[in-house]
Amino acid sequence: MEEILVKNEKELGIFLSYYFKKEGAVAEKVKLRSGPEFESKTTGSMVLSFDLVHFNACLAIHEQAREEMKITFEIDPITEKVKLIGAYWPSREMDEI
Repeated sequence: MEEILVKNEKELGIFLSYYFKKEGAVAEKVKLRSGPEFESKTTGSMVLSFDLVHFNACLAIHEQAREEMKITFEIDPITEKVKLIGAYWPSREMDEI
């Protein structure tokens, strides 16, 4: 599993960046923090750590912090592909006055 993560580090960064798109941040330097912990032969979870980078040249912002996210995975034994499922962050609807 770790070999797959190292080989696809850039794609994992893109995957994780979607969670922080509204903040204007991107995820870089994705590493396996812990796991994988298998629940069955083909499913489980792991924790990924990554640098979360906020950058805006106009506002002179360049901040970087190390973050973590628990990811669940499903392995398809036939196609030998791994499906990653990130955290579920429901979007909040507008409040009524």
